[in-house]
Amino acid sequence: MNTSFWKAGHAPTLFAAFLYFDLSFMVWYVLGPLAVQIASDLQLTTQQRSMMVATPILAGAVLRLILGFVADTLSPKTAGIMGQVAVIAALFVAWQMGIDSYDQALLLGLFLGFAGASFAVALPLASQWYPPQHQGKAMGIAGAGNSGTVFAALFAPGLAKMFGWTNVFGWALIPLVATLIFFVVFARNAPERPAPKKLSDYAKALGDQDSWWFMFFYSVTFGGFLGLASTLPGYFYDQYGLEPVIAGYYTAACVFGGSLMRPLGGALADRIGGIRCLLGMYTVAAICIAAVGFHLPSATAALALFVVAMLSLGAGNGSVFQLVPQRFRREIGVMTGLIGMAGGIGGFALTAGLGAIKQSTGDYQLGLWLFACLGVLAWFGLLSVKRRWRTTWGSAAVSAARV
Repeated sequence: MNTSFWKAGHAPTLFAAFLYFDLSFMVWYVLGPLAVQIASDLQLTTQQRSMMVATPILAGAVLRLILGFVADTLSPKTAGIMGQVAVIAALFVAWQMGIDSYDQALLLGLFLGFAGASFAVALPLASQWYPPQHQGKAMGIAGAGNSGTVFAALFAPGLAKMFGWTNVFGWALIPLVATLIFFVVFARNAPERPAPKKLSDYAKALGDQDSWWFMFFYSVTFGGFLGLASTLPGYFYDQYGLEPVIAGYYTAACVFGGSLMRPLGGALADRIGGIRCLLGMYTVAAICIAAVGFHLPSATAALALFVVAMLSLGAGNGSVFQLVPQRFRREIGVMTGLIGMAGGIGGFALTAGLGAIKQSTGDYQLGLWLFACLGVLAWFGLLSVKRRWRTTWGSAAVSAARV
């Protein structure tokens, strides 16, 4: 990375945005790796366990729009501080008072949604400092914070085994408070920021059918990544009897692959075309998820297929956002919020749906096959709209997308 990039913007703000995003994703996801231990103590059913894990995902999806609106009208830094304080306060209360019921677990999940909404703060905070030629690098560094899910999967179950799962919330406060201090001291709002988005801008964007296609495509890729990441600790425990700590390690391997492939997927889309790349990713993910649906005798075989599926979904996330600026150059801010919200809703639907199907049928098979079918539907949907896009996007967009 050349020196012109570091001179073009504000490196302390970029690093603060990354840290904020990274630690926020860690705590947004923390109920997933802890789900088996919490469910055991609270005597939750499989469906209740999945709803507990899915609640932060849905709350984060909705709060992305709200926190994004605060970032627009006040400032990204102000919105970030508000979100961090809400999460820290919720974790502190949960640590000190404990979680004694299913309802209390759901309430904590609602507040953890503020951590999931960090996407709407970290990315504009960083990107507004950098000129167009450096936007990709700045967004890539700030957006790499979704790797925080790996830390939760790796460490949360082990800490819960040693100290109790309630104390994991106390341990999480240490890096969160340190990050908040760093964020307050070093993050700066860009001197020039775009005009705040209006509600009418969102309504106008939703009136375009391509908005709904992109929201659907991202609900499958990011929703699939997040939904599987949240479900896999319970899946490996239920299906193969793995201890929560080992199930966490298995999940961490899957999540790490998906997180790593997001920026690489964007780079691959630049090289071979976003649509072509996304078609390939849907194909691989659907095949792997469908294959896992057959009762594999080995947890290692299931892990291998899930890793490949998560690699594909992660690359698909990058491919979607390689295409979005080509279609919505002027509406990129609005579309980022809407598409991000759709991804969160997709993750909620997958997590809750897999839990409900497991509860009613005693197996994850039907749920995995239904998700694989969604991947196939997205593949055919993308194939069908690419012919229209060829004539409506304009020559520059067609060249970049390689339809």
